Amino acid sequence: MAYSVKDLAKVFPLGAVEENCIFSKWGDITISFQLTLPEIFTLNARVENGVEMGDYRELVDTWSKAIGVLPPGTILHKQDWFVEEKYRTNAKELPESYLDRASELHFNERPFLHHECYLNLTFSQGERTRTKAGVTSLLRPGLVQRRALNKNEIEKFMVAVLQLTSILESSRLISCRRLGNDELQPDRHAPVGQAGLIERYMTLSLKDEIVPLMDMDFTSEDELRIGGKYSKFFTISQVDDMPDAINTNVRIGALSTENSNLSVGYATPIGLMLDCNHIYNQYVFIDDKTLITAELEKKAGNMMALSNFDRANAVNAVMVSNFLTLAAEKSWSPVRIHSNVQVWTDDKLKLPELRNKTTAAIAKMNLKPRENTKDAAFLFWAGIPGNSPDLPREDTFTQFAPQAACLFNHETNYYSSESARNSVRVVDRLSGRPLWVDFSDEPMQKNWVTNRNKFIIGPSGSGKSFLTNHLLRSYHTHGAHAVIVDVGDSYRGLCAMLGGKYITYTMEKPIHFNPFHIEGRLMPDTEKAESLKNLLLTLWKSVEEKTNRSEYNALSAAVVGYFVKLRENPSIVACFNTFYEFMQEDFKDYLKREGVKDDFFDFDNFMFNLKPYYSGGEYDFLLNSVENLDLLHEPFIVFELDNVKDHPILFPIVTIIVMDTFISKMRRLEGVRKIILIEEAWKAIMTPNMAGYIKYLYKTVRKFDGEAWIVTQEIQDIINNPIVQDSIVNNADCKILMDQRKYENKFAFVKELLGLTDKEKDLVLSMNRANDPNRRYKEFFVSWGGQQYRVYGLEVSRPEYYAFTTEQKEKLRVTRKVKSNGGNYDLALKEVVTEDLNA
Repeated sequence: MAYSVKDLAKVFPLGAVEENCIFSKWGDITISFQLTLPEIFTLNARVENGVEMGDYRELVDTWSKAIGVLPPGTILHKQDWFVEEKYRTNAKELPESYLDRASELHFNERPFLHHECYLNLTFSQGERTRTKAGVTSLLRPGLVQRRALNKNEIEKFMVAVLQLTSILESSRLISCRRLGNDELQPDRHAPVGQAGLIERYMTLSLKDEIVPLMDMDFTSEDELRIGGKYSKFFTISQVDDMPDAINTNVRIGALSTENSNLSVGYATPIGLMLDCNHIYNQYVFIDDKTLITAELEKKAGNMMALSNFDRANAVNAVMVSNFLTLAAEKSWSPVRIHSNVQVWTDDKLKLPELRNKTTAAIAKMNLKPRENTKDAAFLFWAGIPGNSPDLPREDTFTQFAPQAACLFNHETNYYSSESARNSVRVVDRLSGRPLWVDFSDEPMQKNWVTNRNKFIIGPSGSGKSFLTNHLLRSYHTHGAHAVIVDVGDSYRGLCAMLGGKYITYTMEKPIHFNPFHIEGRLMPDTEKAESLKNLLLTLWKSVEEKTNRSEYNALSAAVVGYFVKLRENPSIVACFNTFYEFMQEDFKDYLKREGVKDDFFDFDNFMFNLKPYYSGGEYDFLLNSVENLDLLHEPFIVFELDNVKDHPILFPIVTIIVMDTFISKMRRLEGVRKIILIEEAWKAIMTPNMAGYIKYLYKTVRKFDGEAWIVTQEIQDIINNPIVQDSIVNNADCKILMDQRKYENKFAFVKELLGLTDKEKDLVLSMNRANDPNRRYKEFFVSWGGQQYRVYGLEVSRPEYYAFTTEQKEKLRVTRKVKSNGGNYDLALKEVVTEDLNA
């Protein structure tokens, strides 16, 4: 059979698209939906007391209930499209930033499978749902109009459709959107035309623009030809092809371990995991229960009558009898089902490769692959949205709705976030398709988390610091302010590239601050006053010495009195020196007037212990800076504490000032995202004196559009530090884990500590086990409050790699290039990349 476009018009089975419905020339009515499915690798499968549970079971049960509300004469046709596409960069809208442009160009032409899922519900006359191969509309020279469905039947069908969509959406795993006239078959007289679903199917194209219908050739027994595309069909259409038992999911061995099982839906091997152009059609025919039961009973009787001629007839009779018994016991209605995979390619020589891929994928489901040649044309014709009644009855077999639902494709690609603010570019783990993911705001809006705080953990070499650099740069690009506390020099390059403030301690240039400077000479707010009092107490007393109420009240009076004097005398420079002089004169007189005894506040002891920080003292540089005055408006600040982390005097003072800097930003910068990131420095910072700060910070930062991040290497460190465990882990709803394979055999305590679910554990242990050797990337796991979880890939362009690397040799190489280019990071990165390409 070869059909020209004119011939197709003669036998085309559809009559009209009106009222958002498809009407066939036989009088059938079809309502179509686009379905949004769960993302792959996000559904869980578990067994409790020998009973299969989890999301896959829930989906199967949901579909079974939905099928159960459809009236006899209905055909459910679920059609999943998987089309090869390439990520396209818009050359006219490339970002101005060199790194952003490099990222766009790096992913340009990246191939991936685009997936769309459609559900067509067709209500037809009884005899039309039992079509035989010889009477399909494809073989008729003309179609005879049949009687239209009566109004009552249509109303019952419409009510059933509403019930079905309600049941599907009640699972919260599927959403349904009804397709309108223009999406099914747009008006060709419209100024801007777009291809409808029907035209897309007839041209095997998901392109938005209208593609003219093409000639079709069904004469070859090896393949169908749809225009310039060559196609084959593989079916699941006989009960003998099915295994003894069918599951809701299948285990992915390459991503599983002895201690973990990563699963996908039972049909996913012929879904997203079949990397070629294909359509997966799933049909369920709802017949009259009385008729189909009578047919099965008659079949069993005939087989038993012929059992003397062949033992197989007796066996089959018992199987049919058992089937009917199960239907009675479970109150299940038998349905007829059929599934097929249509693959296609522009290159005819690739058909053998597609055959091997498809049969291997079907075999992974423990099914017998069956290639259809003789009736492939009928299968294609029945796949037209709205023409499912044309599927030959001989290609269906009887089963129950749960078994039919197991054969449904339940999963789709990863989605990009809906919001653009603070989105970060990552890639999906199947194809490396670039995604934009919002790790902060969208999870809050969708109630996955109650705060934006992040806990990032990964062993040395897992890519932890690299990922953090990438996240920070992305947030900075979106306008966020970041304060970073580091030990290990992981952010020097990023800070220089972004023009940030890098504060560290060296003998030539000691670290220095001015905590007494407030922009506009304002009175300190509550947090600022508390920070200054805490600083003065740290300067005055050791960790072991206690502070009584009278001493604390005296310091409160001192701080308020000093800032009142600053407002009255604009000529006084706000710094520690002038504060010390205020204490020597004004505050001493105040204590005398108030009659404060030494037992209440030991003034001489206080002044003696603070003298080293006054002019001429050993640490007079520390609190009298004239440079680091306006840290409030610095968007990117790194405090490198490696050289002071063990200093008994400098370190506690510096940490207080760091916290004060961030709290000032948190309180005073409205409409700006604020981030405080504490790298390995948290081990030194988490002292009893700092515990109050950390607890306050983690519980309060959310209210001021802020985020607190902790980055660490060893999980054991967390266990040994109750401050971290109680204050940070429990108040960081977003947990990011890098490669944890070193903990594979002792992951139970990690799972318990971080409060991970079994599904999250399986995902964590699946990371980096089956990475594409042709791409350079590492995977990481993210959990938003245990409500949603994903494994993403971090893949960047070559320039970005050198911008974020923490390898010493590579950092030095970039640093030298930066110096030779007068501080220009873009030129330095270009030169390094060019050298690599020419090497």
